[in-house]
Amino acid sequence: MNQSVRDELLGYLVEAIGSVSAEHPTRVAVDGPPAAGKTTLADELAVILRARGRHVIRATIDDFLFPRAQRYPRGEYSAEGCYFDTHDYDALNRVLLDPLGPDGDRRFQHAVYDHTTDTALSPPVTTAPVDAILLFDGVFLMRPELIDRWDLRIFVSIALERTVDRAVFRERQVSSQADVERRWRERYIPSQQLYFATVRPTDLADVIVHNDEPQQPDWKVRTRKRL
Repeated sequence: MNQSVRDELLGYLVEAIGSVSAEHPTRVAVDGPPAAGKTTLADELAVILRARGRHVIRATIDDFLFPRAQRYPRGEYSAEGCYFDTHDYDALNRVLLDPLGPDGDRRFQHAVYDHTTDTALSPPVTTAPVDAILLFDGVFLMRPELIDRWDLRIFVSIALERTVDRAVFRERQVSSQADVERRWRERYIPSQQLYFATVRPTDLADVIVHNDEPQQPDWKVRTRKRL
């Protein structure tokens, strides 16, 4: 393993985050397919930034799901359902992204839902320092409902077929291989293909991280597309 390449990537991203000029907290999207390595990357960045004395807010799209009873009107394995019916973007904007934005009061909540218990959450409202950094990981973060809310956009790219193997390994304690493969091939991968076809997220990202080999990633800096 060439850890130095991973360290170089992390160093670049930390500097990119630090170079964002804003009079409000810096809102960083870490987008990408399921099992691409988004959470790991965001967690690594949080450790480095906190060690440098920055106030980091870690949050994830998994804490902004609709309740399970609302998520599957098209069926449990529907790709369209995954894309259109899963996430509560109104709540995400209302309690987290907009309060941390240019017109916000920095009073935010980091979650509205506990996916492990399928229950609504209402954590205490917290006030972020003006120089705080939000590291937010999840799928579909470049959607029209969210795109203007990000001050830096990172897309973690991986061959979709490779995510199946990663998911089988990651979920081996809680799901059978057959169930994981079915969910990925019928729901998650086609929903990503829909996302790519309709939104073209890599055209909207500031940095694309190619994460097929996590210890030897490659990355590309893009000129932000005008919306």
